[in-house]
Amino acid sequence: MTAKAKQPAAAGKKIRVTLVKGLRGCIESHRACVRGLGLRHREHSVEVIDTPSTRGMINKVSYLVKVEG
Repeated sequence: MTAKAKQPAAAGKKIRVTLVKGLRGCIESHRACVRGLGLRHREHSVEVIDTPSTRGMINKVSYLVKVEG
């Protein structure tokens, strides 16, 4: 039985996301998306794997973040 090995998650393309606006006054579900991306405070940057779910979160809070790469 030959099963194709799954590639590690780190092998995917990564994008850098930066929180450029604060979370005060925004919708709770948008705050949850920002936290789900791993962003903690304003001007904090993280590298996330480029997946459809990550893109969906970024699109939802596009007015709060800057995307590079």
